[in-house]
Order: sequence, then structure tokens, then C-alpha cells
Amino acid sequence: MCGINGIFAYNPCAGIPTDTELLATREAMRARGPDGAGAWWSGDRRCGLGHRRLAILDLSERAVQPMASGDGRYLVTFNGEIYNYPSLRKELEAEGVVFRSTSDTEVLLHLFARDGATMVHRLRGMYAFAIWDSIARRLFLARDPYGIKPLYTANDGWTFRFASQVKALLAGGAVSLDPEPAGLVGFHLFGSVPEPFTLYREIRALPAGHSQWVDAAGPREPEPFARLAAILADGARKAAPAAELRERVRVGVSDSVRAHLLADVEVGIFLSAGVDSGSLLGLMRDAGQNNIRAITLAFEEFAGSHEDEAPLAARVARHYGASHVVRRVGKKEFDDDLPAIFDAMDQPSIDGVNTWFVSKAAKEAGLKVALSGLGGDELLAGYPSFLDLPRWRRRFGPLAAVPGLGWLARGLALTFAPRFAHANPKALGLLDHASSWAGAYLLRRGLFLPHELTQVMDAGLAREGLRRLRPLRGLSASLVPDPGSDVARVAVLESTQYMRNQLLRDADWAGMAHGVEIRLPLVDTTLLETLSAVIGQIMPGAGKLALAAAPSYPLPDEIVARAKTGFGVPTSAWAEDASASSGLRSSGKSKGLTSRRWSQLVVKAAGPASDKWLPVSRA
Repeated sequence: MCGINGIFAYNPCAGIPTDTELLATREAMRARGPDGAGAWWSGDRRCGLGHRRLAILDLSERAVQPMASGDGRYLVTFNGEIYNYPSLRKELEAEGVVFRSTSDTEVLLHLFARDGATMVHRLRGMYAFAIWDSIARRLFLARDPYGIKPLYTANDGWTFRFASQVKALLAGGAVSLDPEPAGLVGFHLFGSVPEPFTLYREIRALPAGHSQWVDAAGPREPEPFARLAAILADGARKAAPAAELRERVRVGVSDSVRAHLLADVEVGIFLSAGVDSGSLLGLMRDAGQNNIRAITLAFEEFAGSHEDEAPLAARVARHYGASHVVRRVGKKEFDDDLPAIFDAMDQPSIDGVNTWFVSKAAKEAGLKVALSGLGGDELLAGYPSFLDLPRWRRRFGPLAAVPGLGWLARGLALTFAPRFAHANPKALGLLDHASSWAGAYLLRRGLFLPHELTQVMDAGLAREGLRRLRPLRGLSASLVPDPGSDVARVAVLESTQYMRNQLLRDADWAGMAHGVEIRLPLVDTTLLETLSAVIGQIMPGAGKLALAAAPSYPLPDEIVARAKTGFGVPTSAWAEDASASSGLRSSGKSKGLTSRRWSQLVVKAAGPASDKWLPVSRA
């Protein structure tokens, strides 16, 4: 995993890009690639590529980037891992292709030379890359289907720029700081900025599962090559009996774990006391891994409580013969690290602190790569939303479809029961939003609801942001084509919204801040295809039971029976104190209200554009 960037002055009237900008953008991503750096310019210096390297596959100088094809026609800068590159390499070698390295990067070059843009259909992995064709004089960019790896672009009508981080593009000094109202509104609605928007009007994320061409005419519209909804819709047409769930999970997850162990360095694991990471540890052992190091966070505030991960995580580590590393974190370290956390946070997020500390622990242990159980809840129906959304649609959908009823109920509650209305802001939203899957999901995951935005931002800015973002339209678009079942619909919504825009993005910035590559075997399109025919039949709890039984030595019963907590940190109390020190404390101690106050502290630290928003919390 690495940091990539580039500049292409496609308009003949554009100024020649400078070394200063290219290198400033690249060096803003130094933490992503502490093992080396490279830069390349075309002969006319109108296209430049940069790269910061975290060496994982082929640690030699043969794998440095930007990498050129043997004939010099193609240049690539690449961030990520291609897990099926050994089989692709064998296929290419059978056709006479000669390789100069053992890296997956070189496979991209040869595959593109043979297949062009259609190469993306052959890739299994997490990736964001750009390939320059020096003869056709055009640039090709692509990003993996789940959106595990980020890729941001900026176009001013003259010059096209890209990088792995928003803040890196800003560091180049040539991208406008004008704020994007849709990005700010999106953050307040969801607790993260929904792609393709960012906090800056000129910067966009290349959407997950999309590719894009840039030539003399400028950047073309991104084109989709993979949609999670389409994979599940295809699976629904080939629906298999629920009795096949356990075997499909065993086969599919075992295969994904083996693929994700591909590395020339040690691979560890982030271990909680939950089913997801514990099962992955067992499957790592089944794949032949020995002396596995498992990293667990523990907190003094949780000692002796149900949320203490350490004792049961130690039980899992012993069960599978892993070397267990427990890293304890307290409030002082949180306070000390908070400025660095905000600095590393590429876009504002109300989460990610947990990933920061576990990645920090992995770096301290000397690990460059660690597996994570992220994605298990989205894949195997582990969230309460898999029950809540269908139930809300059935119970409140017909009422929410009555025009004006939600507005009327909210007005009555504010008049006659104001304390209830302020303490339970989402309860009244059921009569506004439960008539559609998109609305119910916004209600379930929303930080603030649309009618509450004026509490935290200017009313005009809120209206403009909602107009540009169109949140319900975006949520509905993720469900096209129809995934075919309630479980599959919620799986797509959780995977393309909460996981993509928050969890995956947090895993990227927090892991990369410490030079740690976080790999996600449960976030894999090959695995999704394997399970697509049975996902619609998953009953509550059945998915996690199947995962727990997947290793040859199943998880201990006490782990399976334990209520889900995952990686927890005592951020409610910590964030409350941090918010109070910034003057944001207010009445109310619920997790939701604390998250709202924490979000205001996060957005104030978000970057240069935040000075123009002047958010004021009245939660």
C-alpha cells in the first residue's frame, strides 16, 4: 500500500506543471510510503507521476514506482494489492510476456497493454492506480469495487490532478479551497463525507468500481465497471437453499483469507473478542500461517466490564496458538494524540480513533500488514439495521407516505412534548422517512436529520448542500439494480454508505498514518459472488454462526455467545471531555448526542475550508 499522485496539463494553453507541486503533493503522503519515493515526467513535462512506497511485495528496487513497461510506452503509479496477480502473471507468461520483477505492479502494466480498460474485470484486490500511455497521450485511472483504496481528483479546466489524499492535493498549492456545501451537509447527515463529494468543490473522489480516461479533451465522465447491487441481484436470480450457507461461508472466507496472506513481509491480525476477527485468525492458521501475531486494544476504563476485549481475545489467541500483544490506551494518550489524529484524518469522520490506536500498536510491534474483520457485519447481516429497516418499512412506511404527516407530528411534539422531541430527534423522523429504503437508512445511520441541519450550519448553506447532495437520491441509486431481498438491500446500503464512506476511509487514513496496510478478507468481491446466492436467505444470527464454524477448529462457544462489541474505545467519555474543552458541552448523555457534539469538534479541525462554515452546535 502506498501513496500516489499525478498532474496532467491536458489543455495546450495550461502552464507547465512544476516539480515543486508534484513533490509537495507526494511528500504530504510520506507516512503512507516510508520505504521510498519516486517521480517521473513525460518528455514534454506535461504529465508527471509521483509515488511513496510501502514495500510489501517484491522488496527489491526492481519494484519501485512509477514503473515503466519494457518498451517505455506505459507508466503506472499504483496503491494497493492485487491478490490474484500470481495467476494473472502465469497467464501472461504463457503468452510470452517477460517479467522483470515479482511485484503485482508489473502485472498491471502488462495486463493493460493487452486488454486496455477492460483489464479491471480481471483484478481481485484493493487498488487505486493511474496508467499513462505515452503514445496515445492519455491517462487511465481505476479504483476497486468496494472503494477500499481512495483516489481523489481535481480539474480546473486546464490541468487534471490526482492523489491518494485530499490533503495531499491541497498541499500542492494549486487546488482551490472553495468549500463544497454538499460535502459539509453530507458529513452532518452521516458522520462522514459521502463520495464523490469532499469538503472542497474542486476535489472529487473517483467513485468505487469506476474507471476514468483523461486525454487532450480533458477528463471524461467516470464509467462504472462493478456494482455491489448487481452482484447480489445476479445471486438472487440463482438463489440457493439456506442450508448451503455454512459451506459457502467456509469455502469462500477460507479462499479470501488465503488470498489476503500474499506478502513478502509478516502478516498479523487485529484481534477483538468478536466472531469476525477470531474466525479470521482460525482461518489464517488453517492456511498454514505459524507464529501469528494478534494485536488487541485494552482500556483501563473498561477493566472488568463487558467491553473489555483483552480476556476473551487472549482466549481466542490461545485457542489458535497465536502470539498475543495487548496494547493498553488511556485518556491521557488520547488527549496527547488528538492533534495528530485530526492532522491524519483526511476527511472528517466521527469514527476512526479505534483504528488509529490499533494501527499504532501494530507499528510498535513491527508489523507492516494486518488483517481486520471489518466488513463481516455488512456481509453476514450482523447489524441491527438488518432487522430495523424492514420492520420500520412495514410499520411506519404507510404513515410516512401521507404528505405532511411527519411535519405535523414534529410540530406537535415540539409544542407539547419539547423535552421528548429534543432528547429523541430520530423518533419523529419515522413519519418523514420510513416510506422508502433510502429514507429508512438515512434515519438509521443519520447523525443529524435534514430538518435539523440549521442547528449546525447556515440555513442557506444547508439548502444549497442538500440540493447538490440529494441524499435520498444517492442512497436509492446504490440499490440499482434491485438486490432482490430485504437482507441484500440492507447489505448494499451498509456496504456502499457506512462502510465505504466511513469504515474503509478510516481504515485507510488511520492505518496509513502509521505505515500499516490493513487488509480486509471479508471485503472481497470474489467472496461476495460466492455468497450472493444465499445472502437473501440469511436469518438473524445465522451468518455469524456460519463464520464462527468456518475454521477447522471453530471459535470457542463463549466467543460466539458474547454480545457484539467489536473494537471499542471509551470515546463517549473522552469525546465528551474534548468537546467540553472546546465549549461544545450540552445537556444529554446519550451516545447519539455525544456523537453530535464530537462531530462539531471534528469538523472544526477538518481543514482550511472549515473557517468558512462557522458551525455552531446547539444539540
